[in-house]
Amino acid sequence: MSLRINDVAPNFTARTTQGTIDFHDWIGDQYAILFSHPKDFTPVCTTELGYMAKIEPEFTKRNAKLIGLSVDPVEDHEKWVADIEETQGATVKYPMIGDTDLAIAKLYNMLPADAGDTSEGRTAATNATVRSVFIIDPDKRIKLTLTYPMSTGRNFDEILRALDSIQLTAKYKVATPANWKQGEDVIITSAVSNEEAQQTFPGFKTIKPYLRTTRQPG
Repeated sequence: MSLRINDVAPNFTARTTQGTIDFHDWIGDQYAILFSHPKDFTPVCTTELGYMAKIEPEFTKRNAKLIGLSVDPVEDHEKWVADIEETQGATVKYPMIGDTDLAIAKLYNMLPADAGDTSEGRTAATNATVRSVFIIDPDKRIKLTLTYPMSTGRNFDEILRALDSIQLTAKYKVATPANWKQGEDVIITSAVSNEEAQQTFPGFKTIKPYLRTTRQPG
């Protein structure tokens, strides 16, 4: 069964570069960004892991933790981290999961159930769909999923932007418009009557009866 928005993120126990974790326990009361890679020592993923290392403090400000995954052994991850630091000028401080039996990739529907049970002999091409990002909230529910092709580096600034929206809209009865950024006007949801909007969002604008905007709350 495929995973959908608001499904509970499947739990798992796994070895990482920072020891063995229970995923739900590791998340705790924070948000988690799980992002996966088809194989170690791949060029695009090297740049992605380095960029995430650079902007990790931005996620920390937002009460969010980073965790990477690659279908190779943790021992290889540790060697790869050295390459990332050398080539990208950033130290990976977040954990990286070793998914050598492909169990997590299959659990999160990144590989089919019949993909086998070992990473040995598999190439980046055979693992091409292990290129996903999941934003998971403190209730352990999936709030966003994205999957990119191997040839296209992921835009992790967009993940930050989406996280800002997810956290804002979880707190207030608003939605964010296309290309919204922190500090810009937001949309009042249809669950809010005009009378309630006048109390909660004074000065809101009605563009259409179904499209009302207001300053970002908070």
